[in-house]
Amino acid sequence: MAEKRLQPKNVDLRPDRYDRRVVYEKCGRAKYISHLDLMRAMQRAIKRAKLPIWYTQGFNPHIYIMFPLTLSLGFESRVEIMDFALLEDIPNEEVRERLDAQMPEGMRIVSCAAPVHSHTEITHADYSVRISSDETPAKMAELFEDFMGREVIEIQKRTKKGTYKPVDIKPSLDVRGVSYDDKYLSLEMRLPAGGGFNLNANVAAEAFLDMYGLKADEICVERTKILLENGEDFC
Repeated sequence: MAEKRLQPKNVDLRPDRYDRRVVYEKCGRAKYISHLDLMRAMQRAIKRAKLPIWYTQGFNPHIYIMFPLTLSLGFESRVEIMDFALLEDIPNEEVRERLDAQMPEGMRIVSCAAPVHSHTEITHADYSVRISSDETPAKMAELFEDFMGREVIEIQKRTKKGTYKPVDIKPSLDVRGVSYDDKYLSLEMRLPAGGGFNLNANVAAEAFLDMYGLKADEICVERTKILLENGEDFC
C-alpha cells in the first residue's frame, strides 16, 4: 500500500494576491522599537485595520510581511518600507488611511502603492547625522575635514566566523554636506546599503570620533532616502 503523503491544508488554494508597498515614518520614541517588535506591531495594525491580508502557502501559513532594508535600533527614518499582499484590490489611499489609523506613537504611514522595484535593486541610503561630543562643533568640523582628507579610513569589521578583519571605508563614504551649530556637527552622507556591502551610519560616525579620541555625548541618525544604483528613489 502506497504511503500517503501529508499535504498542506491550503495546497489547493490559489487566492488572488495584490501586492502593496507602504512607506512609513519611524521617529521619536518609535526609534527604540526593535525589528522583532516592529513585525509584531505591524501584524497587529493590519489585523485591527481589518485588511484582507494574504497568507503564505504551505504547512505553516503566516502573514506575509517583508521589510526590504532593516533599520538599526535607535535610528529615525522618514522612508521605511514594508511589503505585504492583500486578497482584495483595495484602493491604495484606503489602505493607507486604514493602516495609518492603527500605527503606534511615532509611526505614520506616508504612502501606499504597488511595488515597482525589487529589494535586490537597493544599493545606497542617505542619512542625516548629528554629533555632539566633548569638543566644540566648530573644532569637530575642522577635524572632520582632516578625516575625509585621509587616504585610508580603516575599521574592524566582524566576519561571519566571528573574527574581525580590517576594512577601508574611505571609498564608501560619500559626504554631501557638513555644517554645525552651537551644539551639533551635522553630516549628510550617502552610504552603501542593500544586498552587497552595508555601511552603518553609526559606524562611520564612531570611526571619526575614535580617530581623534573624541567622546560622544550624542549621535543622532535619520535615514532620509533609500536609493537605486542610478540614484533614483527606491520607493
